[in-house]
Amino acid sequence: MGVLRTLMIGAGALLALPGAAGAHIVADPGRAEAGAYQAVVFRPQPKPGWRLEIERREGRVAAVTWRGELPADQFDAFALLFKLPDQAATLYFPTVQSCGAEQSQWTEIPSAGERASHPAPALVVTPKAAAAEPHQH
Repeated sequence: MGVLRTLMIGAGALLALPGAAGAHIVADPGRAEAGAYQAVVFRPQPKPGWRLEIERREGRVAAVTWRGELPADQFDAFALLFKLPDQAATLYFPTVQSCGAEQSQWTEIPSAGERASHPAPALVVTPKAAAAEPHQH
C-alpha cells in the first residue's frame, strides 16, 4: 500500500527530496554557473494522481508542493528548471518533507563556518566563466 508523501520546497531566492521522512535532502547538482538556466533534481517526481501546487508571490515562485503516494520503500526524482541569478551566490531551498505522520524540516540556513543538523538544500552559483578571447586570423 502506498504512503502519502508530501514535499514542500521554498523557492524564490531560496528549493529539495524524500525517501523516508528522515532522509537528508540535497539539490543535484550542487554547483552551477551564474546567469545559466539550470535543472535541479529533487525527489519525488510528479506522477499521475499526484497533485502539484505552485505558490507565487510578486510574480515569483515562492513554494512548490508535491503530494502523492508511493510504496514506503521507494522514491522517485523530479527536476525544476529555472534561471540562476547573474551574480555568484549560494541559494538555499528550505524544504519540509512529510511521509505519513512523520515530518522532517530541512530548513536550516547555516551561518559562515556553522554546520546545521537539518540543512536546507543548497545550490552554489559560481561566477560566470570568463569569455574566451576571440580567435584572430
